[in-house]
Amino acid sequence: MKAIALTQYLPISHPDSLFDTTIERPVAAGRDLLVAIKAISVNPVDTKVRAPKDAVEKTPRVLGWDAAGIVEAVGPGVTRFKPGDRVFYAGDITRPGTNAEFHLVDERIAGRLPESIPFETAAALPLTAITAWEALFDRLRVPTPPHAMPRKSILVIGGAGGVGSIAVQLAARVAGMEVIATASRPESIAWVRELGAHHVIDHFGDMQAQLTAAGFPTVDYVLILNDTDRHFPAATSIIAPQGTICTIVENRDTLDVSPLKSKSAGLVWEFMFTRSMYGTEDMIEQGRLLEEIARLVESGQLRATGTEVMSPINAANLREAHRRLEDGHVIGKLVLKDF
Repeated sequence: MKAIALTQYLPISHPDSLFDTTIERPVAAGRDLLVAIKAISVNPVDTKVRAPKDAVEKTPRVLGWDAAGIVEAVGPGVTRFKPGDRVFYAGDITRPGTNAEFHLVDERIAGRLPESIPFETAAALPLTAITAWEALFDRLRVPTPPHAMPRKSILVIGGAGGVGSIAVQLAARVAGMEVIATASRPESIAWVRELGAHHVIDHFGDMQAQLTAAGFPTVDYVLILNDTDRHFPAATSIIAPQGTICTIVENRDTLDVSPLKSKSAGLVWEFMFTRSMYGTEDMIEQGRLLEEIARLVESGQLRATGTEVMSPINAANLREAHRRLEDGHVIGKLVLKDF
């Protein structure tokens, strides 16, 4: 089968950083689905895993953690799906990735995809939607109406990116929160406002002063979606007493959490691969929440965040998508469809 892979970890400008190849088609076993891939999307995790380092792979390594496609075959333990079903999912970082014609995924972390949602629309959703949903409702434990009274406030740092584009919508439209998003360019400011942000501030400026000017000396929740080291000191200052900060980005330096003590405030992490990586008992919750995301998209409550579709799925287009993501100016998600 066709695949895009690497054997060395090189700068994306190098033609061998990602290359077209042919590998053996996998066979479904256990609770696995064998999925014929129709569309994929690119996330920061793809570029981080591919980033230059000295390691060399003995056999081609396939990356990619977002996909939509059709179930080709099922393992003997599968109970939720059958061949011909349309599915979408974010995969498992410990297994081969989705940048191939066929891919194996545990049925518990796959969601059923309605006929009304095109594959290229669905492929932009899984990783970012799972991350945003888990961050808000599992890690921060954000209440949803009618229990959220008075209305809670949240600062989403990095509101125009892939996760931010979903988090802003879920916070505003599902949780009924007062949403302050950060964005720095005219086009990203317009984007987060379209998605439901009630206020927008610039994360390159003094966030505390901007929030106070907007009427928020503190906020109940802070969601950090880029550069934890840079934004964490401001977050500890901005967070309200008994509030909670969640970050999805690993830190390079030691974080000073001492300012949180007098506020009885908390810090939590969100890593959407935790359930699949550790085989947790609630793995199936990711499949279920993806189906809820699909329902919200179908009903018009949630806007899909794919902003550009490239075709076909090949090394040249995937390298370009990685390059643009590394440049740091992508709004929403980049999608590739059709081999």
